[in-house]
Amino acid sequence: MMYSNLNKLTVRIFGGIGNQLFCYAAARRLSIVNNCELIVDHVTGFEGDPYNRVYQLDRFNINCKKATALQRLEPFSKLQRHVRRKVNFGKVEYVFQEGSSFSDRLLDFKIKRNTYIEGYWQSEKYFIDTMDTIRKDLLIKPPTNKENIAMASEILKRNSVAIHFRFFDNPSSEINVNNLTMEYYTKAISAIELKKSNLHYYIFSDQPNEVSKYIDLNRSQFTIVAHNIGDSNAYADLWLMSLCSDFIIANSTFSWWGAWLGNNPNKLVYAPNIKKSGITSWGFIGLIPDHWNLI
Repeated sequence: MMYSNLNKLTVRIFGGIGNQLFCYAAARRLSIVNNCELIVDHVTGFEGDPYNRVYQLDRFNINCKKATALQRLEPFSKLQRHVRRKVNFGKVEYVFQEGSSFSDRLLDFKIKRNTYIEGYWQSEKYFIDTMDTIRKDLLIKPPTNKENIAMASEILKRNSVAIHFRFFDNPSSEINVNNLTMEYYTKAISAIELKKSNLHYYIFSDQPNEVSKYIDLNRSQFTIVAHNIGDSNAYADLWLMSLCSDFIIANSTFSWWGAWLGNNPNKLVYAPNIKKSGITSWGFIGLIPDHWNLI
């Protein structure tokens, strides 16, 4: 592909799969409107990751070059990033996100030299005007094992609702301030039941053995998706989730993307109306699309 802007945009990818998608989507849009090449730093964001997370965007229909050592600002990349976040100098521009809420400064940013971008950018407002391209890029390469294929077929035949439970705190611990309550899920289920019928719920969770305590449904009404174990198989759960017709998401970017990638034009999405600033950063300006429902 020929680019009219010969400068390059390098995006630093980090976090879990949901945050990785936000990092990419905002940078991809910025590269499109500036007609420049996007380079993906798939290494430095995972060096010393406390949760041993890894780069997962190879599971998607993304066609970008990976950054070389030089493009990753090596050697001493950690020191260089630390300095450049505060002061731009030389022939390189460094764009670093300040705060969590949506800021329109990225929308009109002009790339006039080789540029680096770092941040979560957790809002569809950062890329909604290039949504068609972003959706093509983020098509998930389907898993090929029989269990996922069979479950996908089942989901597509039903009026399926994806429910996500994310346990930031140990649910059996006395300290349980970051997990969503049973009340949220009960209200969301009641709201969706008023609008649609013959629903079957597919439950996704990082602790599938705990979720039955949080849901007030007959056992015949739901299926717990528990076979995609480990971070390396998160993409498979995200793929299954995206095939559902409607969504009840957690305070998690994982289910945010499961809902956003869903192709049902009449989908209902219910999201928690909370504001957190501890383990979970949630409820800030721009996070929840305007056409989603807050509970």
